[in-house]
Amino acid sequence: MNSKLEISPNFTIDDIHKIREYHYEITKNMTTDEWCAYFNNTANRVLKEMAERKAEKANRTVNRPD
Repeated sequence: MNSKLEISPNFTIDDIHKIREYHYEITKNMTTDEWCAYFNNTANRVLKEMAERKAEKANRTVNRPD
């Protein structure tokens, strides 16, 4: 399995299939506890990145020149 997931710039249905297969290959031999920890950690990273991007966007909006 490819260790790096490559998504096309246009994000097609094939990309969705690639993502599903990628996650299946990673998690197929995990215990339930490992599976939960893997997806909780991933979700927490995504939430953190979303909050950072939201804060950056708010700072650009507030600090934009008139």
